[in-house]
Amino acid sequence: MSNEQIALFTIFGGTGDLAQRKLYPSLFRLFRKGFLKERFAVIGTARREWSHEYYRDIVRGTIQELEPTEKELADFTSHFYYQAHNVTDTEHYHNLKVLATELDRKYQLDNNRIFYLAMAPNFFGVITEHLKSEQIITENGFNRLIIEKPFGTDYQSAEKLNNEIRAVFEEDQIFRIDHYLGKEMIQNISAVRFGNNIFESLWNNKYIDNIQVTLSESLGVEERGGYYDKSGALKDMVQNHILQVVSLLVMEPPAIFSEKTIREEKVKALNSIRVYSEKEAMKNFVRGQYGPGQLDGKSFISYRDETNVEPESQTETFVAGKLVVDNFRWRGVPFYIRTGKQLTEKGTRINVVFKPTPINVFRDPSENACDAEDIPRNILTIYIQPTEGFQLTLNGKEIGSGFNIDPIKLDYRHSAESLDNSPEAYEKLILDCLQGDGTNFTHWDEVAQSWRIVDVIRHAWDKETPDFPNYPSGTMGPQCAFDLLSRDGFEWIWHPDEWYREHGKL
Repeated sequence: MSNEQIALFTIFGGTGDLAQRKLYPSLFRLFRKGFLKERFAVIGTARREWSHEYYRDIVRGTIQELEPTEKELADFTSHFYYQAHNVTDTEHYHNLKVLATELDRKYQLDNNRIFYLAMAPNFFGVITEHLKSEQIITENGFNRLIIEKPFGTDYQSAEKLNNEIRAVFEEDQIFRIDHYLGKEMIQNISAVRFGNNIFESLWNNKYIDNIQVTLSESLGVEERGGYYDKSGALKDMVQNHILQVVSLLVMEPPAIFSEKTIREEKVKALNSIRVYSEKEAMKNFVRGQYGPGQLDGKSFISYRDETNVEPESQTETFVAGKLVVDNFRWRGVPFYIRTGKQLTEKGTRINVVFKPTPINVFRDPSENACDAEDIPRNILTIYIQPTEGFQLTLNGKEIGSGFNIDPIKLDYRHSAESLDNSPEAYEKLILDCLQGDGTNFTHWDEVAQSWRIVDVIRHAWDKETPDFPNYPSGTMGPQCAFDLLSRDGFEWIWHPDEWYREHGKL
């Protein structure tokens, strides 16, 4: 049976950074693997006046790192066409329809169409409206819409955007990309949980003390200062990536592993996360903004000195928070989350901290204390990036006389060769869309509830002026993020800054 997928891709924003960095290389990988063969075509659209040949030259340049042969280059890029396009001009949609119809005939595409909106969300409504009014959407074959975050700037704007799109496309035709859901180890969360009884049987408040999710970035905002200063870490990372990860950790086992059941359980999981009052939000969420700093001999400027950032900006570059899950499985188990820019190391990881054994039988008999707090916790770590794998911390006996406990780390990391050969996130997600599989995309119900959770925090923060900057570049965030856990008797498991401090590099 052939794996060949048949479709016409129309990429709005075809000259942009996302298309060149992610989309064209991903399409080439699918072409090289045989998922795209002869029966596909790509229309790139944007305002620039490019010819087909110039567009193909750009596409050639985007895939050079993949070391294509001359034949691969020629065969692949011959399927690419360019149409100068103003998304607000109805006449331009007529031209687009003519080209789409011509390519459908030429490549026998069966009226299968994927529309990729790689541009600002404020254009989503006008584009989808014209796709319908100018009959670019086909009656036969499939029509699917891929859209990027941010999906709105709050619940109200997201709902308006969703209503505009849903006036044209059904929910099962809409593929909202969150590239984190395409990462191998994010998808592995379900495998770890539901494929191992040793974990699923312990995956509850009886055995787990707390769960920590960290998305740490070692770089600042770089050239994204203009966008980031209007967004901030809460909207840029928490509303989408982090809450999606948390939903996979919280969700109940689906009856079967299908798109429908997984979505249902993720929505239930997000609905079980407590929507705080503003007073609760101020207590359970903290923010930060990086100032100047030094790490390992390198100096870093403050966020307010970055290009296109307001000199007195109050935008947060760091968020840490405590999520409370109001259901039977997770009652009493805090989910701590944090994300930030210009931190010590780049890394995304999940730490599942298990409760200590009730009694320390290895204690000194002369002591009356019988708690087990001095025995190291069992910790399951799921590494998502840049390394991918697992680590389980168990306790064994220290070599030598006596009976001192020594933590042992059972560690597995994917090899560099495996990582090099594994599909990139966008490649996997584009293939999912081609195959009509929405499992690893975000449903509107998930988006809506995520905004409800985040909006309260944003509104509470907007009523106070923060004391920024409040953490030096190169550290793991402001002191308030550590206080957040210490008041509950916990601490962050991952603290790479300690090594640098011990060696005089921070």
